[in-house]
Formats: sequence, structure tokens, C-alpha cells
Amino acid sequence: MPESRGPIARLVDYFAELPGIGRKSAERLAYHVLRMSNQEAIAFAEAIRAVKERLHPCRSCFNLAEQDECAICLDKRRDRTQVCVVEQVRDLLALEQAGGYRGLYHVLQGRVSPLEGVAASQLTIDRLVERVRQGGVREVIMATTPNVEGDATALEIAGRLKGLPVEITRLARGLTVGASLEQANHEMLADALSGRQRMP
Repeated sequence: MPESRGPIARLVDYFAELPGIGRKSAERLAYHVLRMSNQEAIAFAEAIRAVKERLHPCRSCFNLAEQDECAICLDKRRDRTQVCVVEQVRDLLALEQAGGYRGLYHVLQGRVSPLEGVAASQLTIDRLVERVRQGGVREVIMATTPNVEGDATALEIAGRLKGLPVEITRLARGLTVGASLEQANHEMLADALSGRQRMP
């Protein structure tokens, strides 16, 4: 981004790069920041910096964490026999907001997508298999997006876990095919979890 541009133009450019933000929305956000008090603007900038400097992937599940492990992995009240596999942290957050699930998670950091050049080896599947091999996990719940790529990712994982003493289930198909977890409402996600099915 050229530094020769004015500060407002540069701020608009940065906002416009955010997913789902068009040019007009980016301009509104930039002018909202301009109207903030100095204290509010500095707090906003500090929040962004804190996210970048203090958060990193959890060493166990790849959720966002400030320590070695995330708050969910550190919570002794969680059921450690269940691991719910999601594509992104935002999917984990959607399931947590829906409530009802008290097990652990595993964040793949993407999904298998040949068209986008994403192979299974680029995801955290190896670490998931290692977690299951270590013992204690009795059920792996596939919560990948219900579309071709999400299903292909789930089948890849099921193949890698074959022969290990673990039951593999997937969310019930009350979810609309092609819809992402973050777009589903809380009741839909809770029903999908409670009605999960055994994978073939």
C-alpha cells in the first residue's frame, strides 16, 4: 500500500481488504474512526496489536490461545473423550455459542480444496491423528462444512483414523448443504450436534 496516499485513503484501503467489506462500507468505517476520541482510537489500535502479538494457535487443538493451550483445552470440566473437528476458529466459536457441547475441539485451519491448492498435508490432520493415537479420545465428531470440499476433508480424516479405536461421527444434516457453521443459528447447531451420525 503506497505511503504517499493520505491517511484516510490508506485507512479506507485497509478496511476494504477485510472480507465482506465493500468500498462504501470501508469509507464509513474510516470516517467512524476519524470521529473517535483519541483515547478510543488508541484503544482500538491497541486491541488490534494485542490480537497480533498475544494470540497464537493452541498447541493441542489450534484454537486461538494466549498461553500454550487455549481456555477450552485447559478447562478440566470438558469431556476429553470427545473431539469436534472444525475448519476454522470461527466455526468453533459458533458451536460454543450454540451451547450443549462440552467436549474438546480440533481446528484444521482450512479444508482440502484442490482448486485453491490446499492439500490435506497443509492442514492439522497429522496432529489430530496423533491426539487420537495418544489414547483417551473415544469419539471424533466431524463438523466440517456440509459441501463437497468439507465432505472430502471429513472422508480424508476418517481414512486416516481407520483402524484406531475411535468412533467417527458427523453432524446431522439438518444444516443446509453448502452453508457454513457461522451462518447457522444456535438451535440448528445444537440439533446438528445432538443428532450427529456415525460416518461410514
